[in-house]
Amino acid sequence: MRRHLIALLLIAAGATAYAAGEDEVKGLEIVTEMDRRESGYLNYRASVTMTLSNREQQVAVREMEYFSHEIDGDGDKTMAVFEQPRDLRRLSVLTYSYKNKPDDQWMFLPAQRRVKRIATTNQSGPFLGSEFAYEDLGSQEIEKFDYRYLRDEPLDGQPCHVVERIPRYAHSGYSRQEVWIDTEAYRIQRIDYYDRGGSLLKTLRHQGYQLYLDRYWQPEYSDMVNLRTGKSTRIQRKDIQFGIELTEQDFTPAALRRQR
Repeated sequence: MRRHLIALLLIAAGATAYAAGEDEVKGLEIVTEMDRRESGYLNYRASVTMTLSNREQQVAVREMEYFSHEIDGDGDKTMAVFEQPRDLRRLSVLTYSYKNKPDDQWMFLPAQRRVKRIATTNQSGPFLGSEFAYEDLGSQEIEKFDYRYLRDEPLDGQPCHVVERIPRYAHSGYSRQEVWIDTEAYRIQRIDYYDRGGSLLKTLRHQGYQLYLDRYWQPEYSDMVNLRTGKSTRIQRKDIQFGIELTEQDFTPAALRRQR
């Protein structure tokens, strides 16, 4: 019964015009279970250190506060507020994620005291020189992708499901992604990103998972490596808090100007 219901959801979502195959159904089952385990956190904050490195091992370090607000029935709202270096202080990026339409994004430029909207066509570009794209900042809602189970494969000795997801939204910089999800706790361990031409572009690895509130897993480190340029970006999270007091009014373009 569960497989039949998920197949109907897959078809209703427009993922395919014909009866869903076993691999599509199983892929959707896996990511649905992953999403179920991640839901219900309401609000979240973390102090984030972003370290950019190039092939010559030259390093640039940026520090920010990251906030997320869970929206019932739709994508989440997130905000990154830079603290360091000094020339980026108070620069902020706000993302409204949606299930069935392109995300909305805004950037606050403190030197100009101006909030700038980031065009949908530009969201595949690099986030402030890092190996993360603007489209990577939003919540990766189930409805944004088509899915296909590829195989089971261990990663560093840990059993994982490998699921292909193909962006359904226009202007994505990716043709597809391969996602390693561990079979123990349904945590994303690795994502391989393929460019619009179908070639492998970059790889993301999450490491150092810690459990919060006996329910929510968060990685301490996330490493995005560009396989063509040799550049990489490491995100380190600390001081993670769930359930803090935030409302939708804290996640508006006007609220970007009020950050201190």
